[in-house]
Amino acid sequence: MQRDDWSALATFAAIADAGSFTAAAARLGVTPSACSHALRALEARLGLRLLHRTTRSVAPTEAGEHLLATIRPALRDVAGALDRLGALRDQPAGPLRITAHRTAAQFVLMPHLATFASRFPAVTLELAVDDGLVDIVAGRFDAGVRHEQMLDTDMISVRISQPERATIVASPAYLAQAGTPATPDALRTHRCLSLRHETAGTLRRWAFEADGRQFTMDPPTTFACNDPALLVQAALDGMGIATALPSQVAPHLASGALVPLLKPWCPVVPGNHLYYPGRRHVGAALRAFIDTVRCRPTSSRE
Repeated sequence: MQRDDWSALATFAAIADAGSFTAAAARLGVTPSACSHALRALEARLGLRLLHRTTRSVAPTEAGEHLLATIRPALRDVAGALDRLGALRDQPAGPLRITAHRTAAQFVLMPHLATFASRFPAVTLELAVDDGLVDIVAGRFDAGVRHEQMLDTDMISVRISQPERATIVASPAYLAQAGTPATPDALRTHRCLSLRHETAGTLRRWAFEADGRQFTMDPPTTFACNDPALLVQAALDGMGIATALPSQVAPHLASGALVPLLKPWCPVVPGNHLYYPGRRHVGAALRAFIDTVRCRPTSSRE
């Protein structure tokens, strides 16, 4: 079968069913001359006349009847398959792969996942936790979650969490032993717990702000880790001072297990965004996921 045969066969069946080149053309969204040309090309290829044409009517020849009996079931099967694919396009189903950094995965996405799974049981969701910079196209992810300032300009993004003011914390036991720093510069005499970036391999600089001015510093690090949750645990164990987001340490602040420090200098951390390539078709599963986790009011960048 040649490449254009399928289209020609569908055109032939449409003409036979409509009994008119004009009616078939309207049904197919083409011109009557295009229908006529397709039929003539098919008859020439087969070496058989498939339709009797008069000025008043169009009717299949004997060869045309035989061919119609064979291709009509196939055409119905293909039409049904396309309809089913259309239903899949509109109904969330199938695999959905999301990559997110640890804090967003735990505190932003996880609170929504049970609801999403309950509403869309036909979606198979995979969440890959990675604090490094991930190429979602090369990694074959449907979307990723990162802070806004880390997004590429060619990505479409949707805000899924509000900005938070960072917090600096330590345990009462540590502060009783080492004293309470009154300024960021006083951290230079303390034991500090720092995050190691997975991608760059460097320690994250500590950020501060004062009088609208932001600045960073590298305090003396006595314990480093690439897992924010373990840094919080180290602070709970009295190993030193750590930086965190309120969502990470809220229960410990409420119980008094951790004490907030240097509040006037703590900067605002941008919110998280779910992002995906602008050129990629957004399937029903991803649309449903975005609607479930997005932050209201909606992001103006979408």
